[in-house]
Amino acid sequence: MSSLRRRFLGESSAEPSRDVTPEKDEEVRLIPLSKLRNLTLKTHKRSKRRNGLIFFLGGLFGLLVAAFFANQQDVVNLNGLIDMNFYESLLDIIPSGIVKEAKDLQQHERDATNYDSFSVGLHLQSQGVRALHPVIMVPGVISTGLESWGTEPGSRQYFRKRLWGSWSMMRALIMDKASWKRHVMLDKVTGLDPPHIKLRAAQGFDAADFFITGYWIWNKILENLATIGYDPLNSFTAAYDWRLSYINLEKRDKYFTRLKSYIELALATSDTKVVLVSHSMGSQVLYFFFQWVEAPGHGNGGPDWVEKHVDSWINISGCMLGALKGYPAVLSGEMKDTAQLNAFAVYGLEKFLAREERAEIFRAMPGISSMLPIGGNAIWGNKTWAPDDLPGQVVSFGTFINFKESNSTQSPGNLTVEESLKYLLTNSDSWYQDQIHNSYSHGVAHTTAEIEDNRKDPRKWINPLETRLPLAPHLKIYCFYGIGKPTERSYFYREEPQASALNVTIDTGFSKGEVDHGVVLAEGDGTVSLLSTGYMCAKGWRMKRYNPAGVQIKTYEMPHEPDRFSPRVVNKVLGDHVDILGRSSLNDLVLRVAGGKGDQIEENFVSNIREYAEKVKIYDD
Repeated sequence: MSSLRRRFLGESSAEPSRDVTPEKDEEVRLIPLSKLRNLTLKTHKRSKRRNGLIFFLGGLFGLLVAAFFANQQDVVNLNGLIDMNFYESLLDIIPSGIVKEAKDLQQHERDATNYDSFSVGLHLQSQGVRALHPVIMVPGVISTGLESWGTEPGSRQYFRKRLWGSWSMMRALIMDKASWKRHVMLDKVTGLDPPHIKLRAAQGFDAADFFITGYWIWNKILENLATIGYDPLNSFTAAYDWRLSYINLEKRDKYFTRLKSYIELALATSDTKVVLVSHSMGSQVLYFFFQWVEAPGHGNGGPDWVEKHVDSWINISGCMLGALKGYPAVLSGEMKDTAQLNAFAVYGLEKFLAREERAEIFRAMPGISSMLPIGGNAIWGNKTWAPDDLPGQVVSFGTFINFKESNSTQSPGNLTVEESLKYLLTNSDSWYQDQIHNSYSHGVAHTTAEIEDNRKDPRKWINPLETRLPLAPHLKIYCFYGIGKPTERSYFYREEPQASALNVTIDTGFSKGEVDHGVVLAEGDGTVSLLSTGYMCAKGWRMKRYNPAGVQIKTYEMPHEPDRFSPRVVNKVLGDHVDILGRSSLNDLVLRVAGGKGDQIEENFVSNIREYAEKVKIYDD
């Protein structure tokens, strides 16, 4: 370990530069010089492979956490590994053929980037589309880097380094896991900063353009916006600390107060209402903002604030009814990305960061729990039925957590979404129960009177089924999301009372039909289920109870049709949850709305979301 520490920290060696002299009576043998060189080389290679393996297993969890809201196969970038100073070590344990293909792929990406980066903007520019509305972007959970601003002794080494969203995160996780955990976990009781720790969301375009070296997030949209006339004076990013509950975002950071000021300033300096662009969790944040900004005692904007200030809201891959994969993350520290690992990788991951630790980390980030499923059985189904069940389907999606076999008298049995949430809280510490109860609500308001009463309760403001859209008849909402990529819909668990502090785990040994290593897959964008991205856009916000002012809603679905031989940077037909941000058609739509040409966009339904939505047990007044 000392040699690894010197490689990273540049410490000089205190060890002798050559072997010590043999003892007087010690046996000494002479061997040919060539044999000695071969022996030394083999020893060196074994050492490098061992070091590389240590780094690989340690970094695996960091990549899997990133993969929580991204496709993990796209995260690794060889240039980024060079920044970690263990490039050579990893190359020794990766087959040479894979290395060569990866290098060829990256060269292809660079060539394509030089040619395609600004093509969408240039095309629209030739059609007369120019910057019109100020644009404010609200990123998702993976999009915002978190950097340390603590100056206590334990934090000084990380000052202004990103502990989420860069290779600094990987370095900190590998070299000092305990310290990394202390920094990224919030105080369990307050949900705010732990003593002597201070992590803050990085700001500016750099906070959201790339996650790690070579893995773009918003960069493609920024490039094309610039082509039609956008720059830092008329476009902004509103990054936030996604670990915080939304109530604490305002309490600690005054985030919504600042967002309100950005919008008011943009209107004042341009004399044009703004366009808000959100992605993933950012859409939930923005919806909460719409409730907060008008509420007395909070934003104090009054009932017409949104109408006066906001022209359009572009909702990209918004998890408006939650992300089902967030549930196993907080229940047992698992997700599809961990369930599908091979036995060797699972062993290494568990040794480095066990499921109990992973679940603890996710629970100590209350913002993650904002994406627990919303709408209960009315949206997600009961034990015999779900609105998105397919003809001939043997087991309904309505049983969200399934126990294939159980000999225990204490087994909870198969659980619906509503029952699963109760099960989670029952089997959680009181501090986590309090965080959820005091921050969020997951029900359905079936009357207008309930909706109006809920406007006084900030816990309801995240939930579009318990609140309404602003009274802004000229506001336009555009829902753009991907479809056609298998997405987590339900799970098979097994009891494991003696193996760990967590008494259940995903049954990774069960694969049959649509069940892959204990994970049941259905329609979505690879991260968020179709019911979550599509229901409010296709049906919910077309009901008067949830949209009394008649805000215009347009939905545009984008099928996921990847070319397996094309890297994500040049693949123009990706519908993946994150990769869609680089899709040419998505960029085209965003630029048209920003340039005041949103009326040219026609709705595009490809999936069966409208049929599913009609089966949902929520009805208009």
